[in-house]
Amino acid sequence: MRMRVSLLVMAVGFAAISSAQTPSSVALTGQVTSAEEGRMEGVLVSAKKAGSTITTTVVSDDQGRYRFPTPRLQPGQYSLQIRAVGYDLEGPGSVEITPGKTASADLKLVKAHDLASQLSNTEWLASFPGTEQEKASIRACTHCHTLERVARTRYDADKLTEIVQRMSTYPQLSFPMKIQKLLAPRIGGGEEPLEQRLEGWRRQAQYLTKINLSSSPHWGYSFQTLPRPKGRATHVIYTEYDLPQRTRQPHDVIVDSEGMAWFASFGEQILGKLDPKTGKVTEYQVPLLKPQAVTGSLALRFDEDENLWLGMQFQGGVAKFDKKTEKFRTWSLPPELNGDYVQVNQVSPDHHHVDGKVWLQDAGTYTVLRLDVKSGKFEVFEPFKIPRPNIYDVISDPQNNVYFTVFGRDQIGKIDAKTGKITLHQTPTRNSAPRRGMLDSEGRLWFGENRADRIGMFDTKTEHFQEWPAPTVGSWPYDVIADKNGEAWSGGEFSDRIQRLDPKSGGIVEYLLPRFTNVRRVWVENATTPVTFWVGNNHGASIVKLEPLE
Repeated sequence: MRMRVSLLVMAVGFAAISSAQTPSSVALTGQVTSAEEGRMEGVLVSAKKAGSTITTTVVSDDQGRYRFPTPRLQPGQYSLQIRAVGYDLEGPGSVEITPGKTASADLKLVKAHDLASQLSNTEWLASFPGTEQEKASIRACTHCHTLERVARTRYDADKLTEIVQRMSTYPQLSFPMKIQKLLAPRIGGGEEPLEQRLEGWRRQAQYLTKINLSSSPHWGYSFQTLPRPKGRATHVIYTEYDLPQRTRQPHDVIVDSEGMAWFASFGEQILGKLDPKTGKVTEYQVPLLKPQAVTGSLALRFDEDENLWLGMQFQGGVAKFDKKTEKFRTWSLPPELNGDYVQVNQVSPDHHHVDGKVWLQDAGTYTVLRLDVKSGKFEVFEPFKIPRPNIYDVISDPQNNVYFTVFGRDQIGKIDAKTGKITLHQTPTRNSAPRRGMLDSEGRLWFGENRADRIGMFDTKTEHFQEWPAPTVGSWPYDVIADKNGEAWSGGEFSDRIQRLDPKSGGIVEYLLPRFTNVRRVWVENATTPVTFWVGNNHGASIVKLEPLE
C-alpha cells in the first residue's frame, strides 16, 4: 500500500514504509526507537482521525513494537502522538489508513525539549524540595489545576499570599476553564480564626517560592521521573472520547446495562450520556435549585432501576433522572438545613427500595442525611460534634444501612437504618483519609486511602481491614471499585496511573493513561470479558475507556 506522510515528518525522520497488500487484523504497526535506548517498551502511541472526537492508544511491547487492531482504526487520515516521559516524537506525523491493508510507521523519539511540561503531579511532588509537611500543604492545589502551573509562576511570597487567600474562596470544582466563588465557607470543621488562616497562607506562599521561578529563571532542583509501563501494563488499549465543551468536568462516569456511559459535569448543571460506539454525546440540563449558588454535581449513582441520582453540591439537594421519561425530579433541603455553606456531594440510592429512603452527605456541615423519597423529609445524623472531621462518601448495603468514609481522619463508620446507631472502625494506618468507594457482592467495602497512599478494604461481616500500598509512591488513591473477578481498580489525581489489584496475590498492575488525567470516580463495566475500566478526565473534558487485553 501507499501511506502518505507529511513533508515535515519526512524531513525529521518519521519513517513510513509500505507493507502487506493483503487484509490484516492490524491496521497500523511500527517500532518505537531512540538513540538513547534503541527499541523502547512502554511508549504510548495515540492515533486520532481527522475531524473525529475519538482517540485510540496502544502501548509498545518489549521489542518496541506497537499495533493498532483493524477494528479500532477506520480508513482515513490520522495524526499520531506519543507519551514517554523524557522524550518527544521527532516531528508531528500523519498517516493514512487504507481498507484491507496494514500501514507501517516507525517512530523515532528524541530527548524532550521541555521535560517540565511532561511531568505528572506525582513527579512534581517527588522533584520538589522540602519536608513532607510542606509538600502536603500544596497537594490540594491539584483539585483545580496541575502543579506545573504553580511551579512555573514567578511570584514572590507577598503576591503568592494574596493568590492563595483568593483561591481559598473558590470551591474545589473551580478550574482554569470555569472559575466560581463560594457564597460561604464550610461550618462543619468549626471556625478558624482569621489570624490562623493568614499564617497558614503565608507559610504556604513561602514554601511555593522555594519551588517556583521567583528567584531564578531555572528550577534549582532536578526532575524525578517515573518508569514507563512494561510487561502486563503494556497489554492494553485505550479509547478517549472528547466532550462537547472544554468546561465539561466528568467527575463521575458510570456505565449502564446498555453500554451507555453517563457523566455528571462537576461545575455545570449538566448530565451527559456518551454512546461509545459512535462517540455521540447527549446532554440534559439539570434543574437549578439556588440560582445564586455555585453550579455543578459531584456524585452520580444508579438506583435499583438504573435511574440516575446526582448529588447537587451547593444547590442544596439531590436529583433523580428517569431514563425512560428523561425527566428530573429534585429534592431540596429545608430552609433550616439549607444555608449558603451546604454542599451535598454524595448520594446513595442503591437500595432505596428497601425502605423508600436515600442516604446523602453534606460537606458543608460534615453530616450524614437520609431522605424519605415519598414525604420529602430529611433526617440528620451527626457522627461527630463540631469541630467535625470531613465525612466524604456514603455507601448503602442491601439492608439500606449506610457506611460512610471519614476523610478528615481514618475511620469507616456505619449507621444502622432501623436504630440509627452509629459505629466507627479505625483503619490500620493512621490518618489514612478514606475517600470514596463501593460495597461488593461479598459485603466488602473498598475505598481509597487518600493520605495513606493505599487501597483499603473493610470486610463488613468480619469487621476486618486489609490494605495494599500503591506501587507508585504519591498516587494517593481517590476511589476504588471491585470487578466481577474479585480484582479491585483504583486511581487518583496525581500519577495518571490506574491500579489493578489482585487481592489474592497482592500484585498490582499499573496502567499509564495517555495524557494528564485528573482522576476522580472510577468505574468497571463487568459486561465485557475482560472487564472494561472507565474514568473521566476531570480537567481534560474527556472520558477514557481502558480495555486490558488479559
